[in-house]
Amino acid sequence: MAKPKKTPRPKAETPKGFRDYFGAEVTQRADMLAKIASVYSRYGFDALESAGVETVEALGKFLPDVDRPNEGVFAWQEDAEADKPGDWLALRYDLTAPLARVYAQHRNDLPTPYRRYAMGPVWRNEKPGPGRFRQFYQCDADTVGASSVAADAEICAMLADCLEEVGIERGDYIVRVNNRKVLSGVMEVAGLSGDDKEAERGIVLRAIDKLDRLGTDGVRALLGAGRKDDSGDFTGGAGLSDTQADVVMGFMQAKGATGTATVDALRALVTGSAIGLDGVAELDTIEGLLAAGGYGPDRIEIDPSVVRGLGYYTGPVFEAELTFEILDDKGRKRQFGSVAGGGRYDDLVKRFTGQEVPATGVSIGVDRLLAALHAKGRLDAKSDGPVVVTVMDRARMAEYQAMVAELRQAGIRAEVYLGNPKNFGNQLKYADRRNSPVAIIAGGDEFDNGLVQIKDLILGAEIAEHATHEEWKDRPSQIEVPRGELVAQVQSILKSRR
Repeated sequence: MAKPKKTPRPKAETPKGFRDYFGAEVTQRADMLAKIASVYSRYGFDALESAGVETVEALGKFLPDVDRPNEGVFAWQEDAEADKPGDWLALRYDLTAPLARVYAQHRNDLPTPYRRYAMGPVWRNEKPGPGRFRQFYQCDADTVGASSVAADAEICAMLADCLEEVGIERGDYIVRVNNRKVLSGVMEVAGLSGDDKEAERGIVLRAIDKLDRLGTDGVRALLGAGRKDDSGDFTGGAGLSDTQADVVMGFMQAKGATGTATVDALRALVTGSAIGLDGVAELDTIEGLLAAGGYGPDRIEIDPSVVRGLGYYTGPVFEAELTFEILDDKGRKRQFGSVAGGGRYDDLVKRFTGQEVPATGVSIGVDRLLAALHAKGRLDAKSDGPVVVTVMDRARMAEYQAMVAELRQAGIRAEVYLGNPKNFGNQLKYADRRNSPVAIIAGGDEFDNGLVQIKDLILGAEIAEHATHEEWKDRPSQIEVPRGELVAQVQSILKSRR
């Protein structure tokens, strides 16, 4: 009789495109979300937590395959094997489509305009790459039901405030603003409007978006016959005439020394296009509103090169870019790049209601912002662990627990060592691995005399690495204090570390 096969053990590995987050990563993200939420709340936005799962119908704009709608999203069909299969469901792709569904569903109970912010993970069933994961956090704020571009200006100001709130200094970022109506006007003037020109418009938009990387010559080539890169690969162009390409290039080069100069250049460029002139007027209004609030071109500027990829933007678009340099994997200097973006999307809710509902919003890439702060050295790779109360005598566990309770009641993060206390060295190794700032030591002699030993682990490491013998004597890393002074002495050590 054949032996039954053993069930293989599961592999202990994260699925491709996903990752685990530990300790400092989790707490730093939570701290950043709290800071951003405080700015959103200060601007009068209310929190919303929608479901992590939506019907595929609600997310339909993202789905390239209607017959099997599971590309781009993680989707499944309820009761797929039943005679009457159920709905297709999917993990949310972003936080904007759920907002459109929520507003359409509850609009009679919500104020107009409705101002909400939302934070949480989203999932995309796309090919992962370096720094590109299938699950990541977004942090959105949107105003639904306001057609005034004052709502767009407010979002831009709020975005600048959020960046500074989390630690991005003024001068290290710029919020850039454009308007899709202006771009539509440029397309109209260049003879690229109409359904039959959709393919050419797509190539033009992608070319504009590559200006920073390819420069004007590279973009000009893509507007014409095409471009061959350094590897010899050829990318087909839009096939525009020189006159058409001149119009597009004029649009990208319209940025002037001031916002007013940029607006004037754009107005001249789209003369003859009603939608283009409407977009220029909106940019002029936005700049005036921002200037009135103290948001000058050092923080927010009009920049025609901002395109934004999503097709549902219908008016102003904006992008926050970090302007400082970092080193890439090959040691080359490059700018950190975009960490947030958004714009006006007046047609998204219409999918549910049949009525146009104006909306504008922004999405902040929290993980990108955290990476930026690490790159600038403004976040530690690991956070302080708890104070560790070591165990010298198991019979006195109640007294050790009393110590840790006092520390916690004073607001100090603390724990009693709960492993095998036989080897005291292992307890200190544990504290080191926990990045603990302080260890508390008390054995029979200390208890009998009403004393406790306090070991400053961070100072001890510094002394061991740098201090001379004389400095070591002047700066002892371990002190003996009366038991009643335990909390005060630990507080003093922790305060000196901040």
